Amino acid sequence: MKSKTSFPPQKGAAPPSRCPDNSAFKQQRLPAWKPQLTIASVLSSFFLTGAFCLTVGVCLVLSANSVREIQVDYSDKCSDCSKLRENSSNWNKECHCSVNFTLKEDILGDVFMYYGLQNFYQNHRRYVMSRSDAQLLGRNVNIQRSYCAPFSTYRNGTPMAPCGAIANSMFNDTIDLFYNRNSSVIQVPLLKTGNSWWTDKNVKFRNPNSYNLSSAFAGTARPPYWQKPVYLLDEDDERNNGYVNDDFIIWMRVSAFATFRNLYRRVRRIRQFAEGLPAGNYTFRISYNFPVTRFKGRKHVILSTVVWSGGSNPFLGIAYLVSGTAATLTGFVITGIHLKLRKKKTYFQKQ
Repeated sequence: MKSKTSFPPQKGAAPPSRCPDNSAFKQQRLPAWKPQLTIASVLSSFFLTGAFCLTVGVCLVLSANSVREIQVDYSDKCSDCSKLRENSSNWNKECHCSVNFTLKEDILGDVFMYYGLQNFYQNHRRYVMSRSDAQLLGRNVNIQRSYCAPFSTYRNGTPMAPCGAIANSMFNDTIDLFYNRNSSVIQVPLLKTGNSWWTDKNVKFRNPNSYNLSSAFAGTARPPYWQKPVYLLDEDDERNNGYVNDDFIIWMRVSAFATFRNLYRRVRRIRQFAEGLPAGNYTFRISYNFPVTRFKGRKHVILSTVVWSGGSNPFLGIAYLVSGTAATLTGFVITGIHLKLRKKKTYFQKQ
C-alpha cells in the first residue's frame, strides 16, 4: 500500500483562514424583524388573550356541567365481603353483594361505566417501574433481570405471567348492572371490549405465539393475588384474552393521583337501552375480590356520559377561566399605569 505523504507549506504562503465566509448568512447580516412594543399592541394582546381564554373556559365549563353522572360508593355496603377478603386464606371463596340506586331521569346517549378507587397510590417510583414491557409483548425473556421483583418468580423458580407489582394488584371486582322494571329484573347488556386505546391493544401488548393460549403460557404461573391465570381472563373471546385483555391493559396504564377512575364497561344500546338508560330502579351486583381496607381506601362505580370535551371534569375550563381573568386584569392594570404616567407627563410639560 502507498502511504500518504504530507508536504510542508511553502515559504511565504499565507496560512488558511479560519474566518467564516463573507456571506450574509454566516456574517449574520440577514434582514430581521424586530417587533415594536407599543402600548396599543401590548394592551390589545392582553385583552384578546383574555377574551379568548374566557370564551373557551366558559364553553368547557358548560360542556362539563352538561355531563350526566351518578356515582355509587359500595365500600360500606359490601363490608362483609371486605372483611372476608382481608384474610388471604379466603382467596378461593366467592363473596357477592348488591347495591340499589335510582335514576330519577333518563340518561340518554352512550353510557360508560367506570370503577373508581380512592387513596390508592399508583405513582410510587418502584411501583411504576415494576413491569416487564418485553414480557407484555409476548417475548420469551428472563424476567429475573427486570424490575418485577419481588413479583417475578416463585420460590420454586416458576416465573409469573404477568410479572410486577402493577399486574399483581390488578382490580378484579366483577360488576353487573340490572334494571328493575315492574316485577321483572333485566340485566343491562355491557360491552367489555373496545375500551382500551388502539395503540395499547395492537402495539404495546401481545400474546406469545402458540396454537392456543394455555400452551403459550405453559411453564408460568399467575401472580399471587390473582384468582385465575392470565389466559383465562376472558374465556368467551380469544381476542380479549391474555395480555390483550381490555381490563388488564387499562389497569396497566397507571394513574398520577391517589383518586382515579378507569373505564370498565360500556352500555350496549339495544332493546330497552337503545336510547340509553331509562329512569327507574337499578341494582349493582358485585363479586367482591379487591380489598381496600388496609390502605383506608374506598371503591365506587360511576355511570357517566361524555361530551365533545370529555367527561365530567371542569379542571381545564377553570384553568382557562383563571388564565383569561389574569390576562384581562393585567391589561386593565397596564392601562391604569399608562394613563397615570401620561397624566404626569402632560402636567410636567405644562410646567
